[in-house]
Amino acid sequence: MYKNKSCEIKKLNKLKEGTIPKTKPAKDSKEKFSLCVQSALDKKAKKMVVLKIAEISSFADYFLVCHGDSSRQVQGIARNIEEKLKKIGFAPLGIEGYQEGSWILMDYGDVIIHIFQKPFRELYDLERLWVDAPRLDVDDEKPITTLLDRWGS
Repeated sequence: MYKNKSCEIKKLNKLKEGTIPKTKPAKDSKEKFSLCVQSALDKKAKKMVVLKIAEISSFADYFLVCHGDSSRQVQGIARNIEEKLKKIGFAPLGIEGYQEGSWILMDYGDVIIHIFQKPFRELYDLERLWVDAPRLDVDDEKPITTLLDRWGS
């Protein structure tokens, strides 16, 4: 996680210099997205929604939106996603809002993750802004691969 701006700037400079790995190509976005969903569910993320925005957006393939009951839970969800993705070689392009824990934005290039506390999720209502995107409501009782097969991804 980025503790301060100077740490973030150093990481961006290393990325530009090519001394740290860039995120994997978009062909791996399904794997990345599936791991994000499972990692969030592992930390009891609530009312998870995935929006497939690849056909209507040039900047990402998937949006994942969920919420937690407290800043601590929201931070825990974000930390778990980051740790699991790091283990398989995916680094975030940026993470915003971690310290406050009311709305954390995680940018993995082709996968964008929004983790809210419930009141902030209701206030910003991101899902409403992307009504044209195919939507998948994630049920924590079904494996993500089953959901993806049903969705046709």
